[in-house]
Amino acid sequence: MIVRQASEEDVAALAELRDIGAGGLAAYAGWIASHAGTHLPFVADIDGRVVGSAWLHVAERVPGNGSMERWYGDVQSVMVREEYRGTGVGRALMEAILDEARTRGLLHVTVHSGRRAVDFYLRTGFSHHRQLLLWEPVGAQGVQQPLDADDADVAARVVDAEQGM
Repeated sequence: MIVRQASEEDVAALAELRDIGAGGLAAYAGWIASHAGTHLPFVADIDGRVVGSAWLHVAERVPGNGSMERWYGDVQSVMVREEYRGTGVGRALMEAILDEARTRGLLHVTVHSGRRAVDFYLRTGFSHHRQLLLWEPVGAQGVQQPLDADDADVAARVVDAEQGM
C-alpha cells in the first residue's frame, strides 16, 4: 500500500469515494483546484487502485498568544472502500495526515466523527476534549428540536462521543 497526497489524476477516484457521479466530476475537480491551499487530499493506493482517502483541512486562527501564525487542521471525509476496511488503510491515511500536520507545525488537529468511527480515531491518537463545543441551528440536517435542561447532560455526552472529543 502506498499512501500519498492525491494528484490531479486521482480526482475521479476521490469523486467516486464521495458518491459524486460523472455529471458532477468537473465541478468537483474545480472545487479541489480552488481549495488546493486549504484542503489537502490523501489517498491510499493498492496495486494502482485508490482504496481510500482522507482530507486535511488547514486553517489559520486569529493571531495571539505571542504568535502571528496559528495554524490548525481538521480531518475530513475519511473514506475506505468496504472491502478494504479493517486492513489498516484508515490507519495509514491518518498517519499520513498527522505526519503532514507535524511537518506544518499545526497547533492541533480535530476530527468530527460519526459514532461508529469514534473508537478508530481514539486508536489513532485523538482524544476526547471537553473544551470543544458544537452549535448547530435548529432544523439543520440531522438536528433535533432544542433539548430541555434535563436532557442537556446526556446531549453533551452524545455530542462529545459523536465528535470524537
